[in-house]
Amino acid sequence: MVLDIRRDKIGEFFEIRTAPGGLQEVVVLNVQPREKHLLLLSRQFDEQGRFLAKQKFLCGHDERHWFVAAIPENEPVTTVASAKIALKPEEVRTREGLLGISRKASFQRRNSAFIRQGEWFFVPTAVKADPLLVLKDEPLSRGNGGKPHWAEECYRSGGDTVYVSARYPNGLTAPEYKKLPASERNRGFRIMKRDATVYVRGKVSHPDHETVTLIGWHRVLMNTENRSSAMRFLAFLD
Repeated sequence: MVLDIRRDKIGEFFEIRTAPGGLQEVVVLNVQPREKHLLLLSRQFDEQGRFLAKQKFLCGHDERHWFVAAIPENEPVTTVASAKIALKPEEVRTREGLLGISRKASFQRRNSAFIRQGEWFFVPTAVKADPLLVLKDEPLSRGNGGKPHWAEECYRSGGDTVYVSARYPNGLTAPEYKKLPASERNRGFRIMKRDATVYVRGKVSHPDHETVTLIGWHRVLMNTENRSSAMRFLAFLD
């Protein structure tokens, strides 16, 4: 099965495509019409009807467009609300608990614990950044070929240096990059850091989301979708 968001002359719509050979069961577990969100369950069976696997997806509308988010398989979610919580990084959930964030405020895109833009969470952090290492107009990407979010100022600590291009969105290590033919190494590679601790401040923009302005340094955390094997079923990339 593949989940995608397509567009026709009327507007955006969800598309579910299934592969031949094998059975597919798709069930809506929970709907929140006012929020324009629903939780979708997919079960797969082989040609003999034996159960193979199941995945859950949060489908809904966020700011300007429809989206699909894969829920980590180890999260026992049954409602839209629990799916939203499951997509939060553990650091964000812990900070909300320490600050006593109410349940209602925890579902907003901005509270005293974080500011959220799409799949990225920005958490206020006290950090001393070396001015010589602060980057300007830096992309934030989860390495899946989607459109990056752009940060006005960015500071990275640790991580591995990788060479990123449209053909290699997850990045190549230095030895992997050096093995490429010289002609290919000249094709639009950008040096980035993988698995670094990242801080941003100033404006963060993305064509599908409202621009946010971060006063002071904020640590960047991605939602938990990357822990889900169900991400391989999503064709939609923001």
